[in-house]
Amino acid sequence: MNNPQLPDLPLFRTIAEAAGELGYPAYVIGGYVRDLVLSRPSKDVDVVCVGDGIRLAQAVGKKLPGRPRVTVFKNFGTAMLPTPEIEVEFVGARKESYRAESRKPEVEAGTLEEDLARRDFTINALGISLNPADFGALVDRYDGIGDIRRKTIRTPLDPDVTFSDDPLRMLRAIRFATQLDFDIEPDTYDAIARNKDRIKIVSQERITTELNKIILADTPSYGFKLLFQCGLLQLIFPKMAQLQGVERVGQHAHKDNFYHTLQVLDNVVATGADLWLRWAAILHDIAKPATKRFDKRVGWTFHGHEDKGARWVPQIFADLKLPLGEEMRMVQKLVRLHLRPIALVKEIVTDSAVRRLLFEAGDDIDHLMQLCRADITSKDHQRVARYLRNFDVVEEKLREVEEKDHLRNFKPVITGEIIMETFGLKPSREVGELKEAVLEAILDGRVRNEYDEAFPLLLELGEKKGLEVVKL
Repeated sequence: MNNPQLPDLPLFRTIAEAAGELGYPAYVIGGYVRDLVLSRPSKDVDVVCVGDGIRLAQAVGKKLPGRPRVTVFKNFGTAMLPTPEIEVEFVGARKESYRAESRKPEVEAGTLEEDLARRDFTINALGISLNPADFGALVDRYDGIGDIRRKTIRTPLDPDVTFSDDPLRMLRAIRFATQLDFDIEPDTYDAIARNKDRIKIVSQERITTELNKIILADTPSYGFKLLFQCGLLQLIFPKMAQLQGVERVGQHAHKDNFYHTLQVLDNVVATGADLWLRWAAILHDIAKPATKRFDKRVGWTFHGHEDKGARWVPQIFADLKLPLGEEMRMVQKLVRLHLRPIALVKEIVTDSAVRRLLFEAGDDIDHLMQLCRADITSKDHQRVARYLRNFDVVEEKLREVEEKDHLRNFKPVITGEIIMETFGLKPSREVGELKEAVLEAILDGRVRNEYDEAFPLLLELGEKKGLEVVKL
């Protein structure tokens, strides 16, 4: 593994020139350097100077073509400079000190060595000089290059101090290990376990940002196993941690739903799933501990876990500060419906049952089938193959009915407004019952979703309820 080489961009020479004129030693620091070593793409550059970072950013902006606008964040002592190639953040070298009850450091100007020492991990404490005397030279005070070679996450200083000072770094350690497929150095990992309770002073938004980055990794199960083993998961997402464990009664034992969930998550990742389908995988069995019962005849059961889990989804999203709109509703729908497709395998299944699933799943039917396929985690390869063939049959039935009835997100032609106008009703339970009865008839195939067929049925249903028509 060779030392990192800065790309031949005029930007870096311009920064070097401006820093030289101001007399500020300047360095590219952190993740950009790490990613150069790892040959990973990176669009953000952090530049640290021993001096006034904001002043350096403004000087660089004046030298660049088009004089791009510099955005200053005075509270943080930083400045952002967008360029066509890359976005650069400037800051003066700093040292930090923390109080035990706070996650916000007291920051003051420092040396390059003090700035590197406050970095979270050795792999992020790398620098490249932008100074004329040694332009492009590597700065590696803590053997970050060696840790990249060893695929190791390690703190530059005492990990207990590092994690107590900024507890979010515990999650970042696990996130980097998951994204890069690195190990966490044993003393560093033990310090996470010792300091895990400090995570309580970190805002939920920052925790969830790191959690989502773990979920978006190529093998998110690795990160969740690390979170569980060090005790962090029990603090930041207790409902997921509660899935772990196997209970036995005699010869009857259920599978470990925590490790099953992680396998389902990895399985959906392999299909190219987005963040929200990954969340559906995480939550699909979330209510199993709450619905677990032992039946002497059949063993362990989890009846209704899909409905209870779906009811839990909005509160889980709210607690984790995840969005409560369309994304949450999709996850909730997939959790509620994830057992339904397997019931459609039987040859005697009716078009009505298929119509109902298409109607309820709508445009999320493909996501639902992805989740169902991922939910097959048996170690018996023949059993897995049999289940996958069954889902092929289900998908063929779904295609046939969809081509015929076009039920994805269809809107019933008989609306509540039509019902109220026809019978002179105000919004009431009676209106809802009539609307539901017409919908059921459409899904059962007794009438088509066309006004000329559905409206006569509405009149018939109204007559049975003793309602009089006031407007045809």
